[in-house]
Amino acid sequence: MKKKIGGLELAWEEEGQGLPVVLLHAFPLNRKMWEAQRRALSRRYRVITPDFRGHGESNLPEEDSTMERLAEDVRGLLEELKLERVVLGGLSMGGYVAFAFLRRYAARLAGLVLADTRAAPDSEEGRTARYENAALAETAGAGALAERLLPKLLGPSTRQGKPEVVAAVRAMMLSIPPAGMARALRGMAARADSTELLGQVRCPTLVVGGEEDPLSPPAEAEAMAKNIPNAKHVKIPHAGHLSNLEQPAAFNAALEEFLAQFPAR
Repeated sequence: MKKKIGGLELAWEEEGQGLPVVLLHAFPLNRKMWEAQRRALSRRYRVITPDFRGHGESNLPEEDSTMERLAEDVRGLLEELKLERVVLGGLSMGGYVAFAFLRRYAARLAGLVLADTRAAPDSEEGRTARYENAALAETAGAGALAERLLPKLLGPSTRQGKPEVVAAVRAMMLSIPPAGMARALRGMAARADSTELLGQVRCPTLVVGGEEDPLSPPAEAEAMAKNIPNAKHVKIPHAGHLSNLEQPAAFNAALEEFLAQFPAR
């Protein structure tokens, strides 16, 4: 499905019926990263997976993709689908967008899933790296950035034992326009500190991530979960930063257990 929302053509996929579960993808990927979750969860839930602007089949924006702007795209999609409350999940950059949505529209969240993400903003060093990566994408293309980021996105277990996952992630990265990459990188560098939001979350929350994730390590995920009322932390063995792709069965089991607490629709 593709439609103009907020002045820009946005694409999404949905499958199933029942409680709406909206899953927000990582950078620099697209909604295809959620295929295993969509297939598993759509037996009981209405699973909605959008492409962020500048990614997948959504159109490329003229301006930087700030987390607030992406959160407004999510709100616009909910309005288009006439959904008042949803379970919102985000992985990595998708988690940053989920925090931006939470800051503005907390009452619309029935539940929250934070996967391989962080509440804290980038350090000065991290922001510098974002800008350098944006320049690399714009000058050398998606392939150059993909090769730089792949070792950080996938855990050693996956890189050594699952070449098909490595190939699938590389293909998704190569499909993203370099300008879309750069605008999202600058948007992530400018994101707000969401640490103060953790204690204000009032909906059931799942914090999940790979045990081999160097970007949002298990200790940081566990600390984040401890600061969120009514939150649970699940660590996915043998997975890095893209835990849902690296260990889909374990990730799906954690999601299904979490979603089972919500009344059926």
